[in-house]
Amino acid sequence: MGQDCRMLSAEALRFGPSSKASRCLARDASHFVRLKMRLAEIVGHGAFSRTVQGQDMFDIHTVEIEWAGRPLKLETGKIARQADGAVIATYGETVVLATVVSAKAPKPGQDFFPLTVNYQEKTYAAGKIPGGYFKREGRPSENETLVSRLIDRPIRPLFPEGYKNDTQVVVTVIQHDLENNPDILSMVATSAALTLSGVPFMGPVGGARVGYINGEYVLNPHLDEMDESSLDLVVAGTQDAVLMVESEAKELPEDVMLGAVMFGHRGFQPVIDAIIKLAEVAAKEPRDFQPEDYSELEKEMLGLAEAELRDAYKITQKADRYAAVDAVKAKVKAHFLPAEGEAKYTAEEVGAIFKHLQAKIVRWNILDTSSRIDGRDLSTVRPIVSEVGLLPRTHGSALFTRGETQAIVVATLGTGEDEQYVDSLTGMYKENFMLHYNFPPYSVGETGRMGSPGRREIGHGKLAWRAIRPMLPTAEQFPYTLRVVSEITESNGSSSMATVCGTSLALMDAGVPLAKPVAGIAMGLILEGDRFAVLSDILGDEDHLGDMDFKVAGTADGITSLQMDIKIAGITEEIMKVALGQAQGGRTHILGEMSKAITESRGQLGEFAPRIEVMNIPVDKIREVIGSGGKVIREIVEKTGAKINIEDDGTVKIASSSGKEIEAARKWIHSIVAEPEVGQIYEGTVVKTADFGAFVNFFGARDGLVHISQLASERVAKTQDVVKEGDKVWVKLLGFDERGKVRLSMKVVDQATGQEIAADKKKDDAAE
Repeated sequence: MGQDCRMLSAEALRFGPSSKASRCLARDASHFVRLKMRLAEIVGHGAFSRTVQGQDMFDIHTVEIEWAGRPLKLETGKIARQADGAVIATYGETVVLATVVSAKAPKPGQDFFPLTVNYQEKTYAAGKIPGGYFKREGRPSENETLVSRLIDRPIRPLFPEGYKNDTQVVVTVIQHDLENNPDILSMVATSAALTLSGVPFMGPVGGARVGYINGEYVLNPHLDEMDESSLDLVVAGTQDAVLMVESEAKELPEDVMLGAVMFGHRGFQPVIDAIIKLAEVAAKEPRDFQPEDYSELEKEMLGLAEAELRDAYKITQKADRYAAVDAVKAKVKAHFLPAEGEAKYTAEEVGAIFKHLQAKIVRWNILDTSSRIDGRDLSTVRPIVSEVGLLPRTHGSALFTRGETQAIVVATLGTGEDEQYVDSLTGMYKENFMLHYNFPPYSVGETGRMGSPGRREIGHGKLAWRAIRPMLPTAEQFPYTLRVVSEITESNGSSSMATVCGTSLALMDAGVPLAKPVAGIAMGLILEGDRFAVLSDILGDEDHLGDMDFKVAGTADGITSLQMDIKIAGITEEIMKVALGQAQGGRTHILGEMSKAITESRGQLGEFAPRIEVMNIPVDKIREVIGSGGKVIREIVEKTGAKINIEDDGTVKIASSSGKEIEAARKWIHSIVAEPEVGQIYEGTVVKTADFGAFVNFFGARDGLVHISQLASERVAKTQDVVKEGDKVWVKLLGFDERGKVRLSMKVVDQATGQEIAADKKKDDAAE
C-alpha cells in the first residue's frame, strides 16, 4: 500500500466517501489479499502453513506458532464451511470457534453498518452442566456481553465507510483448559475469520493481555497468575496501530500504563503474522466493494451550509445548539430533497454526508482556534457540583453534576446473604461488590425503551466497577456486600466517568472505608497531519468526532482503570503520553472539586445501614452452632432477630440494624463454642433429676452432673428433696472425669448470692 493510500485510508475511515480515499481503501484491501495468495502459489503452501487433505471432503489449512510460552494454532476448512469465514483457534488447550457471515447486499434504506458480535461460553467446554431448571445455556451472562464488546471495538473501525451489509460474528468457547482465558483467543480467532472471509476488512487485528507482576510486564499470564498481578490490561490493534485498550490497575502511574500498552502491541505481532500466513493459502476472493462517490454532494453541501453550521457550533447550550443544527439540516434536506421533482440523492445519502460535514466543521474549529463547541479551551473541565447525603434514608448517596452530565448514585450495604453467585466456566464464585449503571432515555431528552440493561449499560457499569474496586477494603476489613446503582439523570458526554465520581462519593457517604477517593475523566484526541488536539472532559457531540476516545479513572496517586478506542493509525506513543498527562491534570482537578463535598469516608455507618460483627469459632464447632438440620442456628435467628452467616473456615458474620440483637446472637454462639473453665461458678437450670443426682444446663447447651453428694453440705437422701426440674441454681465446675463428663457442685456455692462458700472451699480443696 502506498504512502498516499495509507493517508487516504485513514481519511476514509474518519469521514467516508471522498471518492479517491474510498477507492484507494477498497483497492488496497483487494490487492493485499491477491498479492499474498499469488506469493503462496509461487513459493508453495508448505512455506507458511500446514495443509491437510481429509477424506476428499475437507480442505484444511493450519498455522501454528509459539506465543508467550504456549502453542497457538489457527485452523480453517473443516468446521462451519458454509460461513463466509470460520476459524478454530487453540491456545494451550482452550479452543474457540469463530465464524463470520456477511450479507451479499445491504437492506434497502440501510443507513448504518449493522455489525453484531455474539460471544458465547458453552458449559460443556469446562465439563459442566448448566444450572437452573432447563439445564441449557440461556441469555448472555455479563461476562459474555463484555467479551462481545471487547471483540467488537477493535474490528468495527476497520470496515470501510459505506459498507452496510448485515454482518454477524459468532464466537463459541468449545473447550476451556482453566488456564488460558478465552477472551484473547476469541479476538484472535475473529480477526482470522474476518481476514479469510473475503469481507472488506482492513485487518488483521491482534490482541493480548498484559499483567504487571513484581515490576515486570507479563504477556498473557495464566488465570492463576492474575491474582498476583497489579494490572489486567487487554490491548488490540493492527501491525501499525493500537486500536483498543481495556484495563484495571492498582494505582499504577501513567508511564507504566503506557508501557504496558506498547508491550502488548509488540507482543501480538507474531499473531498478526500467523493470520497473514493463513490468509496466503486460505483466504477467499475479496468481495468487489466500491463505495459510492459522494464528493460532489459533499462539496455542494459544504458551500450551502458551512457558514451556518459553523455559527451553530458556536452556541454553547446543548438544546439551543441542537435546534440550530436541526434548522441547518432542514435547509439542506429541502435543497437536496425537493418536495416536487426527482431528487438526485436519497434521504439516507444526504443525512450521512451532512453528518460527515458536521464532524469536519467541528474538527476544523478545534484545530484552527483551540476553542470547543461549548466555548472551553482544550484542557478545561466543565463546572462541577458534588453533593452527598442526598437521600438520607439510604445507606449512602451522592449527586454528581458536571456540566450537562449528571448522576444520582446510591450505595446499599448488605450481608453475605446478598452476595451475587456467579457461575463461570472456571467455577462458581461469589461477588460482594456490584455496580449497576442505568441510562434512561429522559437523560438525553428522548423517549425510548425501558427494561433490562443493554450492552452499553453493562459495559459502562463494568468500567466504573473496575475503577472503584482496587480502592475497596478487603472482606476482613469490611465484611459487607456492596451494591451501587448509578442513575444517569442528564447526559452530555462522559456519563460513565460521572458514575465513577458519584460512586466514590456515595461509598464515602455510606461509611465504606475507601483507601482513597477515585475520579474519572473522558478524553478525546483529534489528529490532522502533524497537528493534534487533546480534549479534556469531552461532550457528547465531541465523543464521535475524534481519532482517539479514552477514559481514565484513578486516585491522586495513580490509575485504576484505563479504556481507549483509537480509530486510525498515526497516533504515536508520544501523542498518547501527552494525552495521558493532560488526563492526569483533569483527574486531579475533579478530585479537588469532589473534596468540597466530602474528603474521606465517614467514621461510622449510616443510621439505617446494617451492622455486622465478625467472630471466629473453631471449625469443629460449626456443626454444634448449626445443629441437626439447622435447628440451632434457626432458633438463634428467630429469637434474636439477627442474620447469621457461617463460612467453612469458622468465620461467623452476625448482622442486624440493632446492636442488642447482634450482642444477643454473639453471646448465644459464644456459649455454644466456648469451653467452661474449671473453678468458675455458673448459673444454670436443672434439666433432669435422677437417683444419683441432677443434670444442670449451665453453659450454653452444655449440661453437667451434680452428684447427689454435691447437692448440699448435709447428707441428701433423695435428689428431689433439694432440686426439681426447672429450678435455677448456682454451680461450680469442679472438673471432668476420665470420660470427659462434667463434674459440678452446688454445695460449695451460696445459692442465694452465687458466691463461693469459703469454708466449704477449703474442705473441698483438702478432699481433692
